[in-house]
Amino acid sequence: MVITYETESTAYKDKKALYVNATNRCNNRCVFCHRFNREEAASRMDELWLEREPSVEEILSDIRARDMAKYDEVVFCGYGEPTCRLKDILAIARVLKREYGVAVRLNTNGLAGTLYGEDVTPWFADLVDVVSVSLNAPDAEEYNALCRPQAEDAFEYMLRFAENAARFAKVYMTIIDTMSEEGQAACRRIAEECGAALKIRHYLR
Repeated sequence: MVITYETESTAYKDKKALYVNATNRCNNRCVFCHRFNREEAASRMDELWLEREPSVEEILSDIRARDMAKYDEVVFCGYGEPTCRLKDILAIARVLKREYGVAVRLNTNGLAGTLYGEDVTPWFADLVDVVSVSLNAPDAEEYNALCRPQAEDAFEYMLRFAENAARFAKVYMTIIDTMSEEGQAACRRIAEECGAALKIRHYLR
């Protein structure tokens, strides 16, 4: 079972990162997600499918087995949506800060508020340094068609999450490079309005 792993990021090339795979659960059903296209999934993604959710102690044990001195940051990002286990993740982040002083990044769909019924971004204070929010689309209609969220008004929730998170962490909003120039420009405006920077990722088929 792969709990921690390394990968080459096209969006964060300046960082040597250790990724933490905490859950398979997700509150979106994105049409591009490997879980719905298993026959096309890369072997790495298949490896990340968890037989069960590892406990907080199992995750910490896996992290401690690594040479943490070589990593610039720890990134919560795996097969599922990390904020489905947000309280566990923040408990782990607290230990990481205490033991290693390492930067923590959270890669998320930005819909944690729909899971917990409140603005969770104040929980990030002093624990999460960078939040990367999957914007994916320039408007709600396209977002809903692409991400198929469980929550109503998900696009608006996601934008509000990004704006609120910017009070406590550096926020990036991400899209993929197959989007039209017009769409990219619209997404850049959205990110700026939320107090975030836009990152354009290469689409891995």
